[in-house]
Amino acid sequence: MRSARAVASLLSCALIAAAAPASGQDYPRRPIRVVTAEPGGGNDFSARVIVQAIGGGLGQPMIVDNRGGAGGVIAADIVAKAPPDGHTLLLYANNVWIIPLLHRNAPFDAVRDFAPITWAAKSSNTLVVHPSLPVKSVQELIAYAKGRPGELNYGSGGNGSSTHLAVELFKSMTGVNIVRVTFKGNGPALNAMLGGEVHVMITTAGSVTPHLKSGRLRALAVTSPEPSPLAPGLPTIAASGLPGYESIQIYGVFAPVKVPAAIVKRLNEEIVRVLGRTEVQEKFIANGMEPVGSTPQLLAATMKSEIVRIGKVIKEAGIRGD
Repeated sequence: MRSARAVASLLSCALIAAAAPASGQDYPRRPIRVVTAEPGGGNDFSARVIVQAIGGGLGQPMIVDNRGGAGGVIAADIVAKAPPDGHTLLLYANNVWIIPLLHRNAPFDAVRDFAPITWAAKSSNTLVVHPSLPVKSVQELIAYAKGRPGELNYGSGGNGSSTHLAVELFKSMTGVNIVRVTFKGNGPALNAMLGGEVHVMITTAGSVTPHLKSGRLRALAVTSPEPSPLAPGLPTIAASGLPGYESIQIYGVFAPVKVPAAIVKRLNEEIVRVLGRTEVQEKFIANGMEPVGSTPQLLAATMKSEIVRIGKVIKEAGIRGD
């Protein structure tokens, strides 16, 4: 019969072994999978830059797993259902918390199912008009649109896209009636605008820069709360007579909920470290994005705030998923 001391020793060893994963001391034990959108675009770009920059810094390789489709539902659902051991991560933009606002039967909930790791990057959009419109400022556009309710239109991609919600937020805050024209993506919408079929659009700075220089489009402001280095010289919409306006693309890194705090801490420190490197920052800027790097708490707070703010716009406009 075992002595009490032997039994206590065995129990102690068992407790230590059980606590090891939670401590993060043996993490990672295998390659880390970073699930993101289809190749191309801001999600895939961000994931690849971060993975390449970290290299073997965590002791195991990191692998980008492209799971595009359904506007982010597939990628997010994979990570939401993965074991909370830090070996499966999600890098995705605002879609993560917007999808459940658009789809009543979304298979995941951003707050309930994910543990924020860090805010990885952000990008602002630019408010542009066709040069046939006699407006050169945000205030002039508002006044012009109010004098012609329903006569102006704007182009955007699918329901819930950043270009869609950015204009709906603008409409909600100003009370203007600008009619939406839906396209299969931002590219076709921009082409229609260049052809004079669309009057107003909010889209990425990188996509409109060549057309601003040629005079085929006119930029009025950026959608970020501060002036953007991606669109030098342009004021913000908020500073142009619409205080509080903000619409940016937020790229975050998430793990399944209940991942041990020690693993969240280690991932956060490593990702934030590489985002602070000059060569990494230069890659983001060259791609029309700004690297961030934040605490998990800031990403969590931002996500919850955006759910309330954008959720109100979605509800008021009656927007549902495609």
